[in-house]
Amino acid sequence: MANLRSIFVFLLQSIVVGLAVAFLVVLVRPDLMPGIGDPGDEVASYAAAVDLSAGSVANIYTKRLFQDSSAQDARARFRVDTSFASAVIFDAEGYLVTNYHVVADAAEIRVQFSDGRITEPETIGVDAETDLALLRVDIGDLPAIRLGSSAQLRIGDVVLAIGNPYGLTTSVTQGIVSATGRGLLNLVTFENFIQTDAAINAGNSGGALVNSRGELVGINTAVLAQDPGTEGIGFAIPVDLVRGVVEQIKQNGRVIRGYMGLVPDDLTNAERKALGIESGAGILLIEVYADGPAAFAELQQGDVILTMNGEPVFSKRQALLISASTVPGDKVEIAGIRDGTRFTTTVTAGERPEDPQ
Repeated sequence: MANLRSIFVFLLQSIVVGLAVAFLVVLVRPDLMPGIGDPGDEVASYAAAVDLSAGSVANIYTKRLFQDSSAQDARARFRVDTSFASAVIFDAEGYLVTNYHVVADAAEIRVQFSDGRITEPETIGVDAETDLALLRVDIGDLPAIRLGSSAQLRIGDVVLAIGNPYGLTTSVTQGIVSATGRGLLNLVTFENFIQTDAAINAGNSGGALVNSRGELVGINTAVLAQDPGTEGIGFAIPVDLVRGVVEQIKQNGRVIRGYMGLVPDDLTNAERKALGIESGAGILLIEVYADGPAAFAELQQGDVILTMNGEPVFSKRQALLISASTVPGDKVEIAGIRDGTRFTTTVTAGERPEDPQ
């Protein structure tokens, strides 16, 4: 019994001494304890990402002439409207990307860079159907932005919107990716937007949406503001789409897309069930343009398209993107249903006209 009492006393003394030593260590070096120490050491900062990318975002100033409809005399009077926007230095050759709506119908365009230099750019080409424009300047070295991949974006990723809202140069707002592949907004013909809650205000159009590494993942283009209570819903054009548009404009001065000459619409689940379609695939052709590629392939209004080049088609947006991804001369294998009977045909893509209607 005496031995057990001695062992117990020894253990108790050891515990007391250990706790006392630990208390003294924490008192002298609190940083050794998890979660204790300088709070600033654990604060997340995106300053490095901003340092890498902000210098590649330029300010755009445009002027437009509008006829004054209130003028009472016979002579036409005009007023000058000045707007602020943004652009991104896309590569070291002096190419800048901005939105089409930023430069459309502008009487004057001026670009100011982060180092203070100001110049008038050349408009190389525009693509209204994706709301993109390519400009070029020749003023020496410019800090081109690092390009990321929008295909790698995940919902919840942190993104930073950099631009010139209300003329406030190099303003940065932070948010997350709320969604990818957004469409049905009726903003442009080919919609495949990144949705973010990073604040995108007037003047951010054409600016950069970058990831936490400072890489470009999108071009800011719009904010959904249908009423004063709507906030935190902004949209950017994915950089993977921007790359393709930029290369086409560089090569051709415009974007050359394939064209099938059809107007698709979505099917409801009830319509699919009535047609005996078990999967969620299927779109309805509500119009086939006369003398267009689809008409030559004998597609008809009322046909249901199930697959295009073996890829199940679930929405009209998907069908339009598949059509636009072709080049004139490409063959598109179509499988569909007409009057309850399945059929196949091949559409040879033409060149999409400026006004496909």
